[in-house]
Amino acid sequence: MADVLGRFNRFRQTNRWIFATMLFSAALSLTASFVLSVDAIALAKDPRAALSCNINAVLSCGTVGSSWQASLFGFPNAFLGLVAEPVVITIAVAALGGVRFPRWFMLSAQVVYTIGLVFAYWLFFQAYFVIGALCPWCLLITLSTTLVFSSLTHVNIRDGNLYLPARASLAACRFTVAGLDALLVGVWLMVILTMVVTKYGPLMV
Repeated sequence: MADVLGRFNRFRQTNRWIFATMLFSAALSLTASFVLSVDAIALAKDPRAALSCNINAVLSCGTVGSSWQASLFGFPNAFLGLVAEPVVITIAVAALGGVRFPRWFMLSAQVVYTIGLVFAYWLFFQAYFVIGALCPWCLLITLSTTLVFSSLTHVNIRDGNLYLPARASLAACRFTVAGLDALLVGVWLMVILTMVVTKYGPLMV
C-alpha cells in the first residue's frame, strides 16, 4: 500500500496530473459560467424567469442572480468566467503539449488567479451569509476555482516560479511533495461542505 501511495504521490508531481486536473477543473468552471451567463440574460429579460436551477427557496440561481452581488462590476459576474477560463484551458493544454512558460508568466497567472479565487469565495460567503440562498452552478465554480488554484500553485511551487526565499521555497516543495497540499485542499472543501449542510441541509429537501 505504501508503495502504491508513493507512486501516486510521485505521479501528482508530473505535468500530466497537474495540468490535466487544471484542464478538467477549468472546463467545469467554463461550463458553469456559460450556463450562468445564459441565466443572467434570461433574468435581465424577465426577473421572474423560471430557471432550471431554481430548485427551492435555498437552492435558487434566480435569487442569487437577482442580487447586486451577482453583477458587482455592472455586468453579470459569470462573464468574467467566460473570459478567464479559456485562458486557463489554453495554458493547461499547451503545458500538456510540452510548452514551458516563463517564470514571469506563471507568476502573473498565479497573481491573477489568486484574485479570482478571493472573488469566488467572496461571492460564496455573500450567498451564504447575506443573500441566504445558494446557486448550484456558483457552488460548482467555487469548487472548480479552488482546484485550478491548487493545481496552479502546486506547479509554481514545484518549478520555483513564485520567487520565494530559498528556505521558504524548500519548505513549500517539501509540503507539496509530501501531499500535504492535497490534504489541505480536501480539508478545506470538507469545511465548506459542512458549512452548507449544517446551515441549509434541512431546507434543501
